[in-house]
Parts: sequence; structure tokens; C-alpha cells
Amino acid sequence: MNRYDATDALAVACLRALSLDEIDTANSGHPGMALDIAPTLYLLYRDLINADPKRPSHFGRDRFVLSAGHVSALLYAMLHLAGYDLPLDELKKFRQLGSLCPGHPEHGLTPGVDATSGPLGQGIAQAVGMAMAEKALKARFPGSEDALSHRVYCLSGDGCLEEGISQEAISFAGLEKLDNLLLIYDRNGSTLDNPTSVSMEENVALRFEAANWRVYEVKDGNDLEEIGNALHEATSPDEKERPTILIVNTTIGFGSELSGSHKCHGSPLGFERSARAKKVLGYPYEPFLVKEECRTRLRETFAARGKLILDSKDEAMKSYLALHEEEGEKLLSALKGEIVLPPREVYELKEKEATRNASGRYLNLLKTYLPSLFGGAADVAGSLKSDLSGEKLFLPESRAGKNIAFGIREFFMGAAMNGALLSGGLRTYCGTFLVFSDYMKAAVRMSALERLPAIYLFSHDSIAVGEDGPTHEPIEQIDALRLIPGLVDFRPADGREVVAAYEYALERKDGPTAIILSRQDLPLLANSSIDKAKEGAYRLEEGNDVELLASGSEVSLALEVRKLLLEKGIEAAVVSVPSFNLLQKMEKVPFKLPYERRIAIEMDTAALYYRYAKNVIAMDSFGASGKDKEVIAHFHFDAESVLERVLDLMQAC
Repeated sequence: MNRYDATDALAVACLRALSLDEIDTANSGHPGMALDIAPTLYLLYRDLINADPKRPSHFGRDRFVLSAGHVSALLYAMLHLAGYDLPLDELKKFRQLGSLCPGHPEHGLTPGVDATSGPLGQGIAQAVGMAMAEKALKARFPGSEDALSHRVYCLSGDGCLEEGISQEAISFAGLEKLDNLLLIYDRNGSTLDNPTSVSMEENVALRFEAANWRVYEVKDGNDLEEIGNALHEATSPDEKERPTILIVNTTIGFGSELSGSHKCHGSPLGFERSARAKKVLGYPYEPFLVKEECRTRLRETFAARGKLILDSKDEAMKSYLALHEEEGEKLLSALKGEIVLPPREVYELKEKEATRNASGRYLNLLKTYLPSLFGGAADVAGSLKSDLSGEKLFLPESRAGKNIAFGIREFFMGAAMNGALLSGGLRTYCGTFLVFSDYMKAAVRMSALERLPAIYLFSHDSIAVGEDGPTHEPIEQIDALRLIPGLVDFRPADGREVVAAYEYALERKDGPTAIILSRQDLPLLANSSIDKAKEGAYRLEEGNDVELLASGSEVSLALEVRKLLLEKGIEAAVVSVPSFNLLQKMEKVPFKLPYERRIAIEMDTAALYYRYAKNVIAMDSFGASGKDKEVIAHFHFDAESVLERVLDLMQAC
């Protein structure tokens, strides 16, 4: 007996037609995959996804991530038919300024969009992070399973699997046995420039099997019965607790004159070609006409099921809260994203300490006050001091573990933590050496785009790394991070400024913070201030002859130089700039001397400081391998060398 009838076929045709209408009206978009994967996406919503379009942010809902974000026209058509608050008028403004239907899906803008996507492969990693978060949160609150359990679905294409981050995510998901994750792979054999035969040849099924995934396949991506059966099998329980991939074989641009050609991947068909394609597809109607029976079918299936299931989750949550009063309060607080900061007086300030050590001690204090803490490092936790002592690793046998061993997977690490934040209920951090922030910069950028309060810890922040040499000594990385819109940088000079960095990062709700830490010991500064550091920049010492600007380890260097200048009768002011991004937002900058009499000191490129100082003492080359003090002296960043450079610059002024 067939489960699907003419109305289902009509709904699929409607999705395809709406996608073409959006793209042609915008004269921009990607029709190829929208045409070929529409049947699978339709059945995913019709039969499997548990969500309520009237409550798009309900925590108990299933998550859906469109990793192939260029197929956004199809997703918007699906959300409209499914009953989300996305009117046809918005679909008509696809890719136009101010529309709820931007070129690629954006979290927080369009109802029903659970993640920003488009940079290929990141969606898969974010979906893995969501699946991790679901497992972790349930384990922390035993008895809450009926209220919190949900699945994560992700749709990818060939391009997503070609990006290296996909393999990082695939490997980690298999290791973690994330059986709450289903990845649907649309194998249409095309990318933008060419058929995939010129760029991808491996056996995808074996690739996933090697990573401990279940593999299912649909031979005909237009056969609703075959797709429906495969989806049912792919979401059935697995005794080995493995994530699942469903490979759907499709024909790009199905139904159009460019069917099977990569030329329809990223270019509109045009109204005439689309009209002919719509006739072939069985939907020969004027643009944006939606047959009511298509909406009715999804109301009776997707929406009705979602309401019923989320109502049951609400009842389960009430029962949990009644039986677990104390833990229930913690759970509600976590779901709301509430933060409790440690009292400042309980944090011990040390006279001399590397800021990475100060950071590690604060993290371990924080875990007591913030039970939702969840994070780890890319195989450098011992150097980064990022492990939470006494806590287990997050593994299949210890889902309540708060430490994550990401392995050497920086890009995946950042994207997965974005997914965990999107999922909700956890507060994440992750980190590596600053020089390796380059590996994960696209994920950091995504945090800013999604306005996620991610915390990034980057240690070994300058040429003071020493023996590891120029491959491990960051030069341009700090400026690169400071240039990301929405990211706030913090490069603390001592323990007080470390506290300021964490307090600011934890209090943020609308974007990521990068805390940049030293490997070498730094002194506790006499006039440093937690509250002033959170403003962005502040004066540590006064002086009327020259102003020295610095952050991190260079602040104590500037103070040393100030003492040497005083011996020569020159009074130098010292301004600590723990956050360059916050300095730019200050209504009243802490500078008193003219621009020409300001000198910035930083052991990297520091080009951005020219906004505030006429002269910048910085690096203009890569570093070198040697003892840290010798390397610092070699590049003229010892106090005596900086003194000479300051005097020369003052004379030139």
C-alpha cells in the first residue's frame, strides 16, 4: 500500500515551483539542488521532523541544518508551506535587502532557520555540535530525557563533503557515537564549476563506514516510497549507537532543460525555462501560486505531529520540575542562558603568573558557579590550561563529562561549539594556540554572524613563544581577529584583566569574545583594574611627554620603559588596551596627549594601532626559534631597545 498520494506529489512540485519563482524573481540563486532534493526535504518535514511552526524556538524541537545553504530558496518554500511565519511576500523578496529570505539562511532572522549556513561544510560541523549538546544536557539532568530529547537533521551536498571540515566532523561524530544525528547527502554529481567527477572520486559509503557511521542509500531521489522507507530505516534505533548518513542519488536540475548539468547549479533558469520546467514537474501555474491542499497536507502531518509532541514535552518538563526542584531550577537557568559569576574576592590574584595560568584557574573556579560550562581544546589543553579539573571527558560512556578532547581539529572545534550554542542550554569555550586560530577563523567569523556568545581562548600570543619558532609565533593573527565585525578581543596584561575578560565574555549575549593569553609569566600590575579593563582601555600611569599604548605582555614592558624614561626626565603615560574592539566603542577615549605624541607597542603586526597612535613599534617579519628572552631581544622588544626606539620617535616628532 502506498503511503503517498497525488497530494504529496503536488506538494513536492509546489516546492520546486516556488524555488524557481523565488530565484527567477531575484534573478539570482541556485536552482539545481532545489529541484533535485525537494522530495527528500518534503518527506523529512512531513514524516520525521518534530517541530511546531507556532513555537519555532521550543527547546524540545528537532533541529534542521541546511549545510548546503545555497539551496535556501527550497528551505524558504518548505518553511512557508509548513506553516512558519514566512509569508509569500517574503519569498517574493528572496535575496533582496531587508528580506526574511536572504541568499543563505541566517539564524535569528527567519523563523524555522536553526543555523546560519552557506560556507560549505560548516553546517555539518554545527549539526554535530548540536547533537553533542543534546547528549550532554540530558546527561547533566537525569530524568529530563522525555523533555529534552530530540534529533538533529542535516542536509549537505557534494561541496560540503569536499571541504576538509566535513571529515573532521564525520570522524568526531563517529567517535562520539552520536546516534541522534542524521546527515542527508544529496549526491547529484555537480558543483558550481564542474561535475564532481573531476574533483571527487572516493567511495563515500566506505568513508562513513570507516568513521563508524551507519550508511543507507536511496537509488532514486524522486521515488517517494523509496525515500520514505529509507528515512524510516535511517532513524530506527541502532544497537551500536552510531550516527547515520542517508545518501540520496539525484539528478541536478531535475525537470528542467539543464537537467544533469552543473550549469544549473548556481544560475537562474529564467522565467521561460522555468515555466517549461514547471509543466514537466506537474505544477503549470503562475508564479507563487500555492495550492491550498499542499499547505493542508503539511498542517495535518508536520504541524499536527509537532504540536502534539512538543505539548507532551511541556508536560514532561512540568513533571521533571515537580520531582527535581533544585536541579530543575538549574535546568531552567541553563535553558535561559543565565550566568552567575564567581565573586571577585574568591579569585586569588598572584604576583607573577602567565595569563594562560590565570585563565585556567578562573575556569576551574567558574565551573562551580556555572554548571552549564562545556568546552575543551584542540589537543593543547595542558598548554592552554583549559581542562576543568575533576571533570570527566565528554565521551559515549560519560555524557555528563564537561571536558571535550577535540583532537587536532581546530576548525571543527569552533563550528561544533557554535552548534552547541545554537542548540541552547550550555555555555561553551574552546581554544588552541593563537597562531592556529587561522585554522578555525571561518568558524570564529560564523560565531559573530550568528551573534553567539562563544568564548575562544588563544594562548602563546607572541614571539615570546620562543623555542617553537616562527611556525608557532603569531604575527598577524591578533589583527585578523580584531577585524572580525562583532568579535570582541581581550588581551589581558595580568590576573585582574583576565577576570575582566571572562566577566565581559560571560555577560555577552550577542557575539563572541577572543581571550588572548600569554605563555610567559607577567607581573600583577599595581594600578590594573577589572572594571576599567572592561571598558576597553584605561590609564595606568600619567605623563605629559608621551603616551605609550600596549596590551597583554607589552603593558608591563611599557611600564619598564616608563621607568627608564623617568631616569632621563621624561614623563610617559601608560595606557593599557586590553580590548582594541572595545576601545573603538568608547565614547571618551583615555588619551590626553595629541595623536603625534602617542606610541603603541605590540609584538605583532599591530597595524590597527595607527588609528590611535602616529607611531607603532611592532613586528614586520616572522619570528625566530630560541630562548624567549633571546628572541624578544633579537627583535628589539627588550626594555632598553624599546627605550631607544621611543626616544628616536619622540625626537622625530
